[in-house]
Parts: sequence; structure tokens; C-alpha cells
Amino acid sequence: MYEHFFQCPYCWEDISMLVDPSITRQVYVEDCEVCCNPIEVEPIFENSELIAFEARSIEQ
Repeated sequence: MYEHFFQCPYCWEDISMLVDPSITRQVYVEDCEVCCNPIEVEPIFENSELIAFEARSIEQ
């Protein structure tokens, strides 16, 4: 697992998530550990290295 730090798109707090480098491209939803809002996360790996990461708010 790979730990990645980023800012929550809702509360702007710095948080981290564990992402799996064995899956090259994935999109899933995980709640912010601070404000509990759902974040759409899209990590992209190449040769087990994180090459792109997006964290988007989900309009409710």
C-alpha cells in the first residue's frame, strides 16, 4: 500500500489515504477522516509509482 497526503476538497485539511499500487488506475469514494464528506479519489500508477492523483468533491 502507498500512503498519499493531500487536501480535502471540502474542509481543506491535510489528510492521507492508503492507495493500492497493484491496480494501475482506479476510481472510488472514500470519506474524509476529518469532516466525513465523500471524496472521489482517482490514483494512477505506472510501474508501482504514483504518477497522478485527483481528489474531487461529490456534489450532493
